[in-house]
Amino acid sequence: METFNQPKITGYRQLSETEVALMNEGKALAEQCGAFIEKLRGYGDSSKYGVLDSRPCTTLDQRWISIGATDLQRGFMAVIRGIAQPTTF
Repeated sequence: METFNQPKITGYRQLSETEVALMNEGKALAEQCGAFIEKLRGYGDSSKYGVLDSRPCTTLDQRWISIGATDLQRGFMAVIRGIAQPTTF
């Protein structure tokens, strides 16, 4: 495989192919989680995401869905930072 040398970004190092693969895997998982959150946000709305609920007035607590989304985003950012290991704040 051809080695790609990324432009120098202050505070970041050149990543190995394995590290790039790990970051891409993490980004793909984050996208899957994001799609699940969107599905939860559309729950009970038959026009969105094909999620149907025949029970009357069934809703999900969107406040907790949003808290979960924020925590997932924060977690994925932390994991990606752990792979990239930036040297700056």
